[in-house]
Amino acid sequence: MLFTSRPLAVALAFTGMLAPGYGLAAPEGILEEIIVTANFRHTQLMDSIGSISVLGERTISERAAQHLQDILNAVPNVTWAAGASRSRFVQVRGVGDLEQFYDPKYYPSVGIMLDDLELGDSANAGMLFDVAQVEVLRGPQGTRFGASAHAGMINIRTNKPTDDFEGELSGGAGNYDSYNLGLVLSGPLTDQLKGRLAVQQNNSDGYIDNDRLDKDDSNNFDELTARARLQWDPSDTTRYDFSAFYFDSDNGQDAWSLDNERTTYSDQPGKDTQETLAFTAGGNWLLDSSHSVEAVLSYTDSDLHYSYDADWISDEFCETYLCSFGNDTAREIFDRKRDKWIADIRFLGGNNDLNAGDAHYVIGLYANDGKETLDYHYPSVWYGDYSSNSDYDTERYALYGEYEYALSSKLTLVAGLRLEHFEDDYHDSNGFHTDNSDDLWNGVLSARYALSDNTMAYVTVARGSKPGGVNTTASANQPWMSPPFQDFTRGKLNFDDETLLNKEIGLRTEQFDQRLSLSLALFHADRDNAQLESWMWDDQAGLWIGYLDSSSDATNYGMELESTFAVNESIELFANLGWLHAEVDSIEAFDLDEWQFVTRKNRNQAKSPEYQYNIGTRVAFNAQWSARIEMEGQDDSFYGYYHDGKLDSYDLLNASLNWRAGNIAVTLWGRNLSDEDYAVHGLYFGNDPRDNFGAWQNETYLQLGEPRTYGVNVNYSF
Repeated sequence: MLFTSRPLAVALAFTGMLAPGYGLAAPEGILEEIIVTANFRHTQLMDSIGSISVLGERTISERAAQHLQDILNAVPNVTWAAGASRSRFVQVRGVGDLEQFYDPKYYPSVGIMLDDLELGDSANAGMLFDVAQVEVLRGPQGTRFGASAHAGMINIRTNKPTDDFEGELSGGAGNYDSYNLGLVLSGPLTDQLKGRLAVQQNNSDGYIDNDRLDKDDSNNFDELTARARLQWDPSDTTRYDFSAFYFDSDNGQDAWSLDNERTTYSDQPGKDTQETLAFTAGGNWLLDSSHSVEAVLSYTDSDLHYSYDADWISDEFCETYLCSFGNDTAREIFDRKRDKWIADIRFLGGNNDLNAGDAHYVIGLYANDGKETLDYHYPSVWYGDYSSNSDYDTERYALYGEYEYALSSKLTLVAGLRLEHFEDDYHDSNGFHTDNSDDLWNGVLSARYALSDNTMAYVTVARGSKPGGVNTTASANQPWMSPPFQDFTRGKLNFDDETLLNKEIGLRTEQFDQRLSLSLALFHADRDNAQLESWMWDDQAGLWIGYLDSSSDATNYGMELESTFAVNESIELFANLGWLHAEVDSIEAFDLDEWQFVTRKNRNQAKSPEYQYNIGTRVAFNAQWSARIEMEGQDDSFYGYYHDGKLDSYDLLNASLNWRAGNIAVTLWGRNLSDEDYAVHGLYFGNDPRDNFGAWQNETYLQLGEPRTYGVNVNYSF
């Protein structure tokens, strides 16, 4: 199925509005110039190769976005999975992680960068306070980021220190007892040194009522973000950048209900907490007019706690309802500590402007050393108390280079290659030990052609690779599995390297005196040894077993269309559309309904809706008042391979009303104004003791997304 009739009709209507005969004149250059910073060199979006979305500060403010999950729905072919208080798991064009429990996942398929920090494995910290823009790069970014951006990269860029002193006080309040308070100070400290400090506290009771505990904040948000940046310019040819980042969240985790509603009955709600402290130091040395050296050193320390009520209910629940076998009282607790050092140094050559016969090039070295410890606990009345701990160490080194050559004033060619060496070592208290070593390569071949002064076409072929490894949970538990599961997992204890070969053509253009901006990308990607997440339940042994299955290949293809049209100085229209077909060739899984191993052929990949859309308008009534209204939605999608459950399609309505006078700005905002119930994650298993007199009938359980939320934000700048 392609687009359903509703979003297709709206999209076609919007496309009709973009026709040049729409009838309203406008001065030149209404649309802002957009600069992409994620590449080796900062480039204008109009000149950038690849499918890239950029969401600026205005979009973040008008959507009242506090976290990445509040804006990702506006980006074509990007989805996210929750399973926690925030959307830690991102998928780009159908490729990405879905969840994490016991097994370590050191390199998510989709990377998340905060300035020069890699946050891909600690994405709860993706807060958007004092952020200048968010860049989303789709497809493998192999030369620049390697395995850190196997499927794509989300690059969060915060505001820089300013030459003049300035500051901002901000505050907001909304339903569900939500509020936020923020402070920004920026400016010169000496003639050569300037700095910026940004601090925000964000709180909300969340959207869950716990009936057992008579609480409305068991799934709350409590998040503190602090960033400090220094920029030192000792000379015209030397610049040093230093930053410190602190994030402390004490969020609740009480999202699952037996009845798929926002009322829970747990007596031991969990927590989803994270404390991260990170530092970066960077330098830029201009050797001459066409050669420079850049270096960045970063350190990140994170403590993460994730827990939940494993039985979802309480003893009193079974006193109220018929539960033939009673209920267990259990919790599952994951305490992780992560430390990571990263060093990246590169030599850049070539003039800033590429004329015919000119070239840009870069040569770099990268090193990454990470350590992760996990303390796991499962206290249970039925099964007793179980505890274990594990240590996971990784090392990763890379040599990379890229060469860009202007064959003519219109045609530019790009070639890049990245060679990576990866090592890991895992051991746990169960006596299981494994180590792995991989040599990977990533690369890109691209061409950019200027069809005119305001239209560019490109073609690119990019290869990404992701290291293989060992399914630690399956390996450690195989001796206790029943014979059929032992036989099944014997060939799945290891998973192979995954490669992703992406072929893409695209077009970018600005028309009608730069009032219309349009980007189109068509892509086809082959996934060899696709690392697909799956689960199985060994009833005889009483084991839930999660694992990565790389026994199948997969094919992903589709398109992204993004357009903005300034009708005049007052009215702006925008449309962002994505279409995706993501299919697994063949995967074997244990079907919980058929209670046997089955082979699924040509199955759509999990979390891969066939369409997504975000369309809307922004209207400036005068110099003080403006409004934004938009709709966004996506198709239904599978969320696993061991069952046929789906997350339903949905359509959401968002709006904001903005007022600005002098130094004061006020935004009245609302999201999901039609109060639609929609799911952001799903589980499928038997968990309800009321079903079939305790026969534990399999059911679809949904984690619901944000209901209707609204509020007001106030900013005072000085």
